[in-house]
Amino acid sequence: MDANRLDELRRDGRMRWLPGAHAWSARPDDVMDALAREGYAECKREIARRGPEPSGGVWQGLDTRTGSTASAVWVRRPANDDTIVFIEIDGRPIVDE
Repeated sequence: MDANRLDELRRDGRMRWLPGAHAWSARPDDVMDALAREGYAECKREIARRGPEPSGGVWQGLDTRTGSTASAVWVRRPANDDTIVFIEIDGRPIVDE
C-alpha cells in the first residue's frame, strides 16, 4: 500500500479488503481524510444521491509538492450496510497485498 495513513486505517480495522469486490470496505470520509493528511489537496468531490441518502461519490486530490494524484470512488451497498471504496494513487489501484 502506498500511503501510510491508509495503512493506519487498515491496522485499526477501519478499512478492510473485500476480495470479491476488489475494493475496500471503509467509511469514505476516513479514506478522504487519510489521503488529505498524506498531502493530497482536494480538487473535486461529487456526491451521488438516491433519495435523501448519499449512494456514492468520487473524490480527487493533488499533491502540489510532487504532482501525485489520488482518487477514491465509493458506492454504498444498503443491502450489506457497508460502503465499498476504490482507491487509486497515480493511476495505480491500492489493493490488499
